[in-house]
Amino acid sequence: MSRLAFLPRPGVRAKQLDPLAPVPLDDRGRAVAHMSASVLLAYPDDATLTAAVTVRDAVAGLPAPVRDRLAGLATTLLDGDPSALQAEYVATFDLRRRCAMYLSYYAAGDTRRRGAALVRFVEAYRAAGFETTQDELPDYLPTVLELSARGGPDGARIAGALLSAHRDGIEVLRSALAAQRSPWTAAVEAVCLTLPPVDAATAERIADLVAAGPPAELVGLTGYGDEGKDLPWA
Repeated sequence: MSRLAFLPRPGVRAKQLDPLAPVPLDDRGRAVAHMSASVLLAYPDDATLTAAVTVRDAVAGLPAPVRDRLAGLATTLLDGDPSALQAEYVATFDLRRRCAMYLSYYAAGDTRRRGAALVRFVEAYRAAGFETTQDELPDYLPTVLELSARGGPDGARIAGALLSAHRDGIEVLRSALAAQRSPWTAAVEAVCLTLPPVDAATAERIADLVAAGPPAELVGLTGYGDEGKDLPWA
């Protein structure tokens, strides 16, 4: 039984959390915060744990609410048992629908609309001149955060638009992680602190998603790269 201790407790349900007040950051500070969150949200293998040491030093100059969350998570990863962390990561992000780190999933779920949503991310990266790998779908939150941090002014602007457009999904992810008392809640909170305030319409969508979860209609996602041309990213 002990090896199953990392699994989420049955019956734990997410609840909508109060929005976090944004923390003022300059462009460099936002880039450091987003790159750090991107690193810490990756699977906790040896490369991530090595990078966590650099993150802990890099965030030292950020405002306390952002710094403390990112540095705290880095310390948690560095001090934890790697095997237990890896098992908890899989149980959290791979096995729970409300903890998906794929931003378009919250609005489109496993439906036919997902393909068109993914195309928007592909076109966004192209507009920023940003190369992505094929290891993850283009709406993967750590990849969007990396675009924000490393894509220059255009990349930061485009990534900011993507994060704002999918703020409801990010907030649902935050709520779900908090309900599970996940250590990775800290990284998502740090990201939310760098984003504009949540408006009333977004708050309403968040409430609906927290209650119902992403839509479901199991379909394949092949061919998404051929849809939705001429999207207005310029």
